[in-house]
Amino acid sequence: MIQKTEAQPHLGRSISLSDLHLGYGGRDVIAGLSLEVRAGEFIALLGQSGCGKTTILRALAGFVPVRAGRISVGGTDMSRTPPEARGMAMMFQSYALWPHMSVAQNIAYGLKLRRRPRAEIRARVAEMAALVGLGDLTARKVQDLSGGQRQRVALARALAIDPPVLLLDEPLSNLDAGIRATMRHEIRALQQRLGLTTILVTHDREEAMSMADRVVILEQGRIAQAGTPEEIYHQPASPYVARFMGLGNRLEARVEQGLLRTGNGTLPTGGLHAPQGTPEGPAEILFRAESARLGPAPGPALALSGQVVSAFYLGSAYRHEIAVGDDRILVDAPQRHQAGTPVGLHVPATALSLFPARSQTSVTGQEAAMAAIPTL
Repeated sequence: MIQKTEAQPHLGRSISLSDLHLGYGGRDVIAGLSLEVRAGEFIALLGQSGCGKTTILRALAGFVPVRAGRISVGGTDMSRTPPEARGMAMMFQSYALWPHMSVAQNIAYGLKLRRRPRAEIRARVAEMAALVGLGDLTARKVQDLSGGQRQRVALARALAIDPPVLLLDEPLSNLDAGIRATMRHEIRALQQRLGLTTILVTHDREEAMSMADRVVILEQGRIAQAGTPEEIYHQPASPYVARFMGLGNRLEARVEQGLLRTGNGTLPTGGLHAPQGTPEGPAEILFRAESARLGPAPGPALALSGQVVSAFYLGSAYRHEIAVGDDRILVDAPQRHQAGTPVGLHVPATALSLFPARSQTSVTGQEAAMAAIPTL
């Protein structure tokens, strides 16, 4: 467990990405991306594999050259600055520790490269080891530590050089679920205490929402939406963001004279989340399995009727597959309903996201898999 010590807070630096272009070979992975990060802010870059989030992080660290655009840190252009001169620290998914070295030697590694005085190194190592709860383990070899302890060593090593910016490349993905949840809390608490500007790369939406001040969702090298976790969760800006954030149920609909019409129900559009407006014509609505109710719902709601196809137990509820006309949707309920049972269900208007229909509305396998994951 991370200890409360007298470590002094310092203000991280602001980061500005301006019309950034990054790529490999002849292909652009990031094309024209711009983002402003406030000093001391915690940002999570969230997206599917291949969306460009790790490329952005590596460019910030100086490992990927900038093809066009600009990276500024604290008002200074660092687009062409070598990695060792940027003063940033990075934590990797693999920890990147020296297994033959002790905890203390690993924490001291960056300080030795910077030729700090021995007395300063000893004091800093002791301070960082205590900060991450490893004060009694500094003599132990890294290879003898648990996964959570190794991650704490990596964190202490990153913090030892007193960086204004901390870069996190999926650092918790190799940990067990319980340890991962603990480390989320501890890293966030340290970041807030020290005032570090922090950029986290992750594909885990729960991790992003629980740690970050703002979440930036990437889609094919571009920002699909940036906002607070609450904004991203409750007010998705596009069908892609909605599906990524767990709105896995989709129904075709039409908007006519201020009314949302499905083949099964009607609802005024006034109370719906509709970031792209409510133009007349074909539309699609998306909502979470846990938002729908088998039975009545308080307030305005879309009423639908269907038949139970199957049900399985999640632990906190039973998830039902419901046939609604030709569509299949998922609905959570506290009791199991048997297959073949006719049901009435209601989706509160506040839980619906409405978008104009797209020319191509099919869901990719990756999107469907993510949307099926239960959300908080």
